[in-house]
Formats: sequence, structure tokens, C-alpha cells
Amino acid sequence: DESRGGKWEYRGIAMGQTFEYLKMALQNIRANKGRSLLTMLGIIIGISSVITIMSVGAGFKNEMNKQLDSIAGGQIYLYLSDEGQKREEYMTEDDFAQIESKIDGVTGTSPVFGAAGSTKTLKGEFTVNLTGGGTAQQEISKWKVVRGRYFNQSDIDTANRVCVVSKKDAISMFGTDDVVGMNIEIASDNSTGDFQIIGIVEQENLGNMVTMEYGDEQSVSMDVPYTAMDVFGYDTSSFAYLYITTDKSADTGKVANAAIALLNQLHYSSGESYYDMENFTDQMSSINDMLNMITGFISLVAGISLLVGGIGVMNIMLVSVTERTREIGIRKSLGAKTSSIMMQFLAESAIIACIGGLIGITIGVALAYAVCSIPTLGFTPGIKLSTILLATVFSSGIGIVFGVYPARKAAKLSPIEALRRN
Repeated sequence: DESRGGKWEYRGIAMGQTFEYLKMALQNIRANKGRSLLTMLGIIIGISSVITIMSVGAGFKNEMNKQLDSIAGGQIYLYLSDEGQKREEYMTEDDFAQIESKIDGVTGTSPVFGAAGSTKTLKGEFTVNLTGGGTAQQEISKWKVVRGRYFNQSDIDTANRVCVVSKKDAISMFGTDDVVGMNIEIASDNSTGDFQIIGIVEQENLGNMVTMEYGDEQSVSMDVPYTAMDVFGYDTSSFAYLYITTDKSADTGKVANAAIALLNQLHYSSGESYYDMENFTDQMSSINDMLNMITGFISLVAGISLLVGGIGVMNIMLVSVTERTREIGIRKSLGAKTSSIMMQFLAESAIIACIGGLIGITIGVALAYAVCSIPTLGFTPGIKLSTILLATVFSSGIGIVFGVYPARKAAKLSPIEALRRN
């Protein structure tokens, strides 16, 4: 019908005008290539900086989470509070058995004793960091056996004085890692015990961001059955610290709460705060929040250059209005509408900002990959489509927002006044 045809005709005219504005804007940008490039520079720097920082930050966070999860994902650390120690509400082996059998998602438990000692070999005297634990200690420490074996439940039941050492520490103490079966004398807390080395272990590959190796060349670490710690005077029937390992699919928060509830039930201590826990998932969440804050702050600082770039667009467009005053006067005297003049200048500023934004996005993505490919880092940047879309919209918005004032100034010029100017 006629009304519908009129609408299509109006839309066609509007589309034709829009293309004409864009065409004129591109022609003017090409005519002033150097000035246009300098105008874009602030936007290019701002967009590329923001994308690089956000992508590298997201990639770093993802890699850190992956590596931290490989170290302690699914682990819960329970410990006796100060109040619990005053009341001597220590955990027992029966508590561990109950936790393993009654709580879904628990794959193992390991009490933990820590002690410092010393030993002497032909290579010299070494400080020894002793860790007494259960069979789950191997999973907690992320040890991979390369010679011999790790201690088992039989070693724990018989308080067998055996130990496992890392390949690195074995070479430090003996000059070789072929030491399975050798005995080593360890002194700690005015007591001495002979331990047989039954296994050589290496740390699993945890990535290049996180390492669990501590100490120096004269400091070594050993894992022993927790029951063997009695040689140093420890009471190996009551415990203040416990590690719980869970299935990867388990909710560690729920498992930890269930374990504390069960301990309170077994020790008739409901309503008391004798037991506390550290949930690694919560710690990872805190780390992520901190990383997000740092990335956001740095991105905000980098984003200031976008504001500077927007001001640059406005300044150049104001210069363009001044230079083209006579042209504007001629167009208005020939019947050009105020809105047409305004749209022409807005289109020009928007195109400059969009082109600068696209160049900035390309440079930002390339820089993110370049930074993340540095050998000491070696992770994939976390480039998100939402970040790129936000940068695109933001750069377009800069062109429109900062182009409004010059466009309005051009549109409001009096044709007579404009034609008088040379």
C-alpha cells in the first residue's frame, strides 16, 4: 500500500544519506592521512594497552589456577584451634577412619607432623626437614616415585623407620640418586633415629609459575611414616593437624564442614570451636579476587590514555571545523540542513575512532601473545570476545561522544558568517 511504500522510500533516502556521510568522511580522512593517524594514536595506545593487560592478566590467572589446583586442588587442612588444644581435644586415628568411611568425596586422610633435624654424610652436614604423614602424604606432596617405593600402610602400622627423599636431595647428600636401601642417621630434639631410604621421588610437573621446593643446598626434606616420629618423642596416637584429600568433583567446602561436624559429634563438642579448617578453594578465590583487582586497576590506568585519545579526536575535529568553515558555509547556503552538517562531522570522528580501535585491538592481541610467549611465562593469554567487543564499542563511543561538540559547532555556523571567512 501507499503508506508502506512511503516508509520504504523514506528508509531508502535515509540509508543513502548515511552512506553519503560515510563516503565524505572517508574522503576527508584520506585527504589528511598524517593528521588522521596522529588523531588515532591515542586511541590505538589506549585500546591496545587495555586488551594486552586484560588478556595477559586473565591468562596469568587461568594458568595460576591450573597450577595451584594441580598442587592442592581437592585438599582440606583441618587443625585444632587454640581452644581445642587447651581442652586437649586432639584427633585420633579412629576419627580419620570415620571421616574416610562416612563422608562422601573423601579419598584419603593424612595426619601431619613436622620436625627439624640434622644428618651427616660424606658430603657434609645437612639440615633435615622431616614430614611425618600417612600414605596420602604422597598425593599431598605431589611426589612421583622414580626409584624404590613410597611407604605403605604396613610401614605405618609397624612404625617402620623408613624414609623417602627427593632425587635432588639424594644427589646433594650422596652424590648419586642410587641410594635405595642405605641407612641415614637423623638427629632431632635431642633424639637420634636410623632411617632406611626406601624411595627416591621427584616433584610432579607443576608448571613454571609454582614450585614446592624450599631451602638451599645444605637443607633437605624427607617424608616418613607418622608413626615413626615416636623415635623423636612425638605422641603418634593424637593429632592436632590433618590433611584430607577429596575427589576432584567434590565440593571441598561441604566436605570440610561435614568433617568438622563429624569431629564435633565424635568428641561431644557441638557448639564449641575446637576444630578449624583451611579450604584451598576459598584461598584460590581470594587469590583470584586480588588478581582481578590488580588487573582492573592497571587497566583503568591504561584506559586513561583512551580519554586522552578522545580529547585528541575532539581537538583535531575542531581544527577541521575551522579549516572547512568556508565549505560548511557553501553547503548551508545551498540548502544543507544543520543535522546533515552535524552527521557528517560525527561520522568522521566515529570512523577515526573505530579505525583506531581496530588497529589497537590487533596490536593488543599480538602484544598479549608476544608477552605470554616469553619462556619464563609460557602460557596462553586469556583473550575474551567480550573484551574485544567492549573495546570496539568503547572506541566507537569515544568518536561519537568527543565528536559531538565539534559537530555541533560546525552545524551551528551561520552561512553568511562562514562565507565571509577566507
